[in-house]
Amino acid sequence: MLVLSRQRDETIMIGDEIEITIVDIRGDKVRIGINAPSRIAVHRKEVYDAIRSENEQAARLDAGGLDALRTPISPGPARNRVANNGRLTPGAHVRPDENAQGGDSKQSA
Repeated sequence: MLVLSRQRDETIMIGDEIEITIVDIRGDKVRIGINAPSRIAVHRKEVYDAIRSENEQAARLDAGGLDALRTPISPGPARNRVANNGRLTPGAHVRPDENAQGGDSKQSA
């Protein structure tokens, strides 16, 4: 660990993009200002540890979650089924371009 001494209004650079400035010193507390690009997350250590712990917990699947993923998905209602006389079975759906009847269909002569 690198240990540096700084006075109020002095800055420490980390790389080319992160500046840490001593803003105030009161007794045993030091206030620091951090200037970093928005793509770099800056958190207090206890907040960082809590975020990391929650992310790890969310990434783990319990046995029940894996079993739920293994159950097959049942198929939905049958579509486009046609009964013997060209009539649709109850609950069947037809896309507009299929089984066209009446004036919409074009027949060659």
